[in-house]
Amino acid sequence: MAAVSVVDVEMIDGLRQAVKDCADRGLMHASKWAAELLASVPIEKRRALQPPGDLSSVMSSTPVRAKDQADPVRSMLPPPIPHHPNAPLVSDVPSKHSFSEQALEEKEEDVLAAGMSSFQAREFARAAYILRSCDSNKGKFLNVYSLYLANEKTALRDWNKLDTDRSQPAVPVNSSLLLLYNMTSCLAESDPWTLFLRGLLLHRLNRRDEALEMTLLSLQQYMWNWSAWSLLSHLINDSEELFSLLPLMPLPVTHPLVQLFQIQTLNSLHQPSENELGFCDRLLSSEFYPQSLWIMSLRACVLYHLHDFRQAAIQFEKILTLDPYRIDDIDVYSNILYVTENRLELSKLAHKFLALDKDRPEVCCLVGNHYSLRAEHEKAIRYFRRATQLDRTYLSAWTLMGHEYVEMKNSHAAIEAYRRAVDVNRKDYRAWYGLGQAYELLNMHQYALHYYQHATSLRPYDVRLWQAQGASYEEMGRLREALECFKRALLGADVNEVTISLKLAKLHDDLEEYAEATSYHRRVIDVCRASLKPIAEYAKSCVYVARFHLQRGGGDLELAREYLEKVAASNAEDADLASELGKKCKAAIAAKAVAEQEGRGWLVMIRRGSIWRRLRQAMRRMPTLRRNWGRSARQRLRRRLWQSRRHSRKRR
Repeated sequence: MAAVSVVDVEMIDGLRQAVKDCADRGLMHASKWAAELLASVPIEKRRALQPPGDLSSVMSSTPVRAKDQADPVRSMLPPPIPHHPNAPLVSDVPSKHSFSEQALEEKEEDVLAAGMSSFQAREFARAAYILRSCDSNKGKFLNVYSLYLANEKTALRDWNKLDTDRSQPAVPVNSSLLLLYNMTSCLAESDPWTLFLRGLLLHRLNRRDEALEMTLLSLQQYMWNWSAWSLLSHLINDSEELFSLLPLMPLPVTHPLVQLFQIQTLNSLHQPSENELGFCDRLLSSEFYPQSLWIMSLRACVLYHLHDFRQAAIQFEKILTLDPYRIDDIDVYSNILYVTENRLELSKLAHKFLALDKDRPEVCCLVGNHYSLRAEHEKAIRYFRRATQLDRTYLSAWTLMGHEYVEMKNSHAAIEAYRRAVDVNRKDYRAWYGLGQAYELLNMHQYALHYYQHATSLRPYDVRLWQAQGASYEEMGRLREALECFKRALLGADVNEVTISLKLAKLHDDLEEYAEATSYHRRVIDVCRASLKPIAEYAKSCVYVARFHLQRGGGDLELAREYLEKVAASNAEDADLASELGKKCKAAIAAKAVAEQEGRGWLVMIRRGSIWRRLRQAMRRMPTLRRNWGRSARQRLRRRLWQSRRHSRKRR
């Protein structure tokens, strides 16, 4: 196994420098991320002295490979993905800050400060104008980036003006993207920030492959820019693509940055696993970032996607205990409280954060969930719409708004909300699933099936999606396809799940495959017995199994009698029916016993040979018998044999 990277002095210096570098270029989210991660490192490591050397110890992105150590969490990690031979490591790319660039930045220090002040005041056009004559890479980057944000702001304002117009495009259109990309040609080719900016513009121009290449090149030269990692995460379409890309990373897969990127990407794809949970536990150990609220939040989101709502809620409670003013991911916590129907905690949380900051989309989503749980759907829609006005790319608000419209049976409005969610992010299965539900309300099952299939392709192990797809096939009369979907759903279901088994039994019964239907009813009975459920909950399955053995050739009458007696002795709805069938079952058992007894008597006679002698004697007397009786030869022969048996019994 490759060496496991640990937090050392060089990583701390890299994070500390990233706080300044990202902030100087207006990448505030990346700067905030680096600052929070740095603050979560134990203080003794943060206070460690920087080793003597030149600026490359600060600016270099090359991680120090630690020697193999005894790691308590290491044993739970899978073997690392081998590094691709053609993927250059960070150390292969020089990243020293040239002295000429430093001199230019010192010369333009005042202009850069003035431009940055306007940028921080969100006066992007003015910042670009101030920085228009800069010659340093930092000044040129800020100039183009400010122009990009100014044009994005204008495009969003023009898009909002068409809110009630049917000609409104699906997303805001920034017509200056190509011009801005051409402006980056005058920037340094080897500058990591320039490469990141090109990747961002290529992403907006829907030139995905080129954007991937530029982003990877940027990370090879400067790995602590979390904005570049986030952009790379947005460019990945599914988990298979992610794992195929990991060997091409400029860092080993055991590096904390790569593991954080993997967790974040799979969370955004709604496909994390226990492996990512192990990564979180490892990164929260004392060797890494034990006090990182950001990684704790990642862990809570992993538990949420794994449907472990109890542990996810405990993790969020711990986060709020450590930082009661943290708003990031509070919408995910509100979803957990909504699913678990914790009305009191959700109400307290909504009132607290609404007073704290009512203009954050996460807070609006939290309040919307609060009203939705109280069945005040119109108020919930109002807050979800407010969240989309604050951030049109806020996917959860569009999806939850669609859910509210479905609750109000307003299918057309729900479809519009879900389509907006799909326009924001086509990788989110919830919007596709919502579209299927909306069309199902309109009884347009062919359309619903199309969207369910798309959702299933994004989340192939979700039981609900396979059930929804099977229900659509059933409504369309395609029972074989429905059967396959429900079987697929059963593979990922809980071991104590009985609803899917009952649905499979019904479909087999409709197809007149009674033996297969009986096997699923037997499974329901076994599961209910193991769970110590009352007989009333699985009485219908008992009756079905008994009827199969009694009337449809199953043959196990003793099992049928056992099931029927239990149902008849209970207070189940089918108790009377079970009682009547029980009487028939007892009669059938008695008749079977008599038939078996008679069969044994004939078998004894055959073994003694007497039956064959009597048959030969009867055949010789056939002419005499035909004269004495006017019946058919077969009837006379049968009577003669009966008399012979009767005579032999009297002699005994």
